[in-house]
Amino acid sequence: MKNARWLSLVTLASVVLLAACGDKSQEEVIEELDETLQTMDGYQAEATMTMQTGQEPRQYEVEIAHMQNDENRYYRVELQNEDEEQNQMILRNDEGVFLLTPALNKSFRFQSDWPNNNSQIYLYESLIGDILTDTEREFAVEENQYVFETSTNYQNQNLHQQEIVLNSDDLSPHAVRVFDEDYNTLVEVVFDSFTLDETLEREQFDMDANMESEEEEGEEPAAVEEEEEATSFDVFMPSHEPSNTELAESEEVETDVGKRVILTYEGDQPFTIIQQPASISAASGTSPTELGHGEPEVLGDVVGVMSEETLTWTSDGIEFIIASDSLESEEMSAIAESMTSTSTK
Repeated sequence: MKNARWLSLVTLASVVLLAACGDKSQEEVIEELDETLQTMDGYQAEATMTMQTGQEPRQYEVEIAHMQNDENRYYRVELQNEDEEQNQMILRNDEGVFLLTPALNKSFRFQSDWPNNNSQIYLYESLIGDILTDTEREFAVEENQYVFETSTNYQNQNLHQQEIVLNSDDLSPHAVRVFDEDYNTLVEVVFDSFTLDETLEREQFDMDANMESEEEEGEEPAAVEEEEEATSFDVFMPSHEPSNTELAESEEVETDVGKRVILTYEGDQPFTIIQQPASISAASGTSPTELGHGEPEVLGDVVGVMSEETLTWTSDGIEFIIASDSLESEEMSAIAESMTSTSTK
């Protein structure tokens, strides 16, 4: 489970640095992190996330705000892709967990305990939790940094190990790298700024307030134009298919907003992919769509909705749904991340 090659030189260097420079021991760092986890009121952070899980690296900016008190914990995580085509936001407040897509004027509510049920690479308290709970963690000291290697609890089971780098002066997060079983980097987050115990207001985590704020900054005509163009679109085909499973049928039907394409895959792990134009809600301030039980799922540069038997997301003006009663969630994610634009014949 551990990377002996990674530790061989770094461990020796850490002993020298601890003795020469007065850096904290692992026990002292763990104690301070535990105290921080118990006493912090919140924070704000900005980070750059790079995903290596698709055919090409995808990078986007992440803004995080977190506030907690005796009653609840509040989160606002905004993700903006590098092409600035569509930003999305994950909110948690007193009313529940939401996924907002301002470009489509849409919001969805989850029946979810997010982010408590899995590791979250961009949340400081989640990283601290992974460090504290892994009794087999590895620790090293580099120049001005403490480095932990821990196991993970991500929803995607391909993310096996992670390296968490903290700044030695205040133990703030510097970077996180998550690896597969062969120690290839799949996801990397570099924190550009981090402010602990930031004074925040509950309104910053309100769904309506955030939708209104994003609408004021966005350009609604561009969104409408994108919807009109999406009525005719190239079909997206997955380059990843489960073993002994292949495309059996492609069906196209007309709807009020354009064509709907249904791809049916048969074999050992059958599934269906539905593609159709993503409609834009005409009026703001509407109630969020209730999706039932589900989890936000990061798919390259967009966030999808993962439920027990479906994965739903929107990209380039197209709404996608993968449905299957035999696929695991990580297999659905792999299919979604592999999809590239290709015209059907």
